[in-house]
Amino acid sequence: MVRKTVLSLALLSVILLSFRLQGTLSGTYVYAGGVYNGKADGPSKDYKLQRRYSDSEYEATFIEPGQDTIVYEQGKYKLQQDTCLETQTYSREPSKTLNISVRYVYHISNDTLTFSGLLPNGTTVQEYWKKVKP
Repeated sequence: MVRKTVLSLALLSVILLSFRLQGTLSGTYVYAGGVYNGKADGPSKDYKLQRRYSDSEYEATFIEPGQDTIVYEQGKYKLQQDTCLETQTYSREPSKTLNISVRYVYHISNDTLTFSGLLPNGTTVQEYWKKVKP
C-alpha cells in the first residue's frame, strides 16, 4: 500500500512538473542557425549569440572570445499553446521592433528551440537555438 502511494505521488509530481515546464522557456540557448526569407544562415565561428530565458523575460548577448559580453537585446515573452509572443524592451542598436510584440510559432525538440515567424519588416524567419547544458 505504501509503495503504491509513493509511486502514485511520484507519477503525479512528474505530470505536474511537465505542465510547469511547458509554460516557460527557462534556460540558456546558443544560436545554431536559421533560415531567413528562404536562405539558410549558420552560426558564426568567430562569436556566439546567446539567449537566457527566465519565467517571463529574456536577455540576448553577443559573446566574442577575449572581449566583454555585450547585452544587445532584452524583453518579455509569453507562451500560448504553440505561440511565443516576444516584446523587445531594450535594444543596443536602433530597432523597429522595440515595444512591439512579435509572434512566433515555437517548438522544442530534445535540446533545440525553434522559432518560426514573420517579422514586422516582412522577413520570414526560422531560427534554431540549442539549449546549453548546465
